[in-house]
Amino acid sequence: MNDIRLDAPRPRWNVIAFTLALHLAALLAFLPANFSWSAVGAAVFLHCLTIGFGISLGFHRLATHRSFKVPKVLEYFFILCGTLAGQGAVKGWVGYHRMHHLYSDRAGDPHDSTQGVWWSHIAWLMHTVPARAELPRFTKDINHDPFYNFCHQHYIALQIVLAVLLYALGGMPFVVWGIFVRLFVGFHSTCFVNSACHLLGYRSFEVNDRSTNCWWVALLTFGEGWHNNHHAFQFSAQFGRHWWEVDLVWLTIRFLEKLGLATEVKTASVTQSN
Repeated sequence: MNDIRLDAPRPRWNVIAFTLALHLAALLAFLPANFSWSAVGAAVFLHCLTIGFGISLGFHRLATHRSFKVPKVLEYFFILCGTLAGQGAVKGWVGYHRMHHLYSDRAGDPHDSTQGVWWSHIAWLMHTVPARAELPRFTKDINHDPFYNFCHQHYIALQIVLAVLLYALGGMPFVVWGIFVRLFVGFHSTCFVNSACHLLGYRSFEVNDRSTNCWWVALLTFGEGWHNNHHAFQFSAQFGRHWWEVDLVWLTIRFLEKLGLATEVKTASVTQSN
């Protein structure tokens, strides 16, 4: 691949305003009128759906790395779930993550951890990433897919539709917990993979970056926290390498494989791991 072209980062005021508004809106959960256990349950369910099925399984292991295949209708369901996670448009998510692996922790990595925890965790999202102009060539395989384009173009509208449905089901408590709190938790859970998993934890493999395995990030993200393992074997659908490295998304993929829905599942062999 050709050298990446870098532009100086500039503040994205619309993203900064949205991020600030989301964090303030999440505080509405502290008002007693906005609390109900059913609303909390809806938020937990949607977190599992959007971060587990959507981001970890759909955006990451399926769309970004093509670690396995599923029927198109199931792939599109996972991509829709990821879109509802509210972490930006799908082609940006996939493209930036591919850049991250190609240039991990050096020039060209959108959330280069050597630039500090604040940058790698959240600040990179609030700036025009230096390699933003290079996105199209990192997403050639999905650029012309009509469903990916639909989700890419309408991810904000889809979130509004979900909010309306939640309001119809349970009023403002469902909106506060199912949208604002859920987006806040899911957003930071994923961001911890970029920040904490390049700073805290242990390393099972010596790779040319600062990636680490962090158990509590893995709990929040259904297995994404075994980040050093992932960087060692980027093609593998399995992130947890030991019995204590619980990887719920990998177990889900294995279940889909047993049902005949997941095929060509890629894993790292024992020989490769040694």
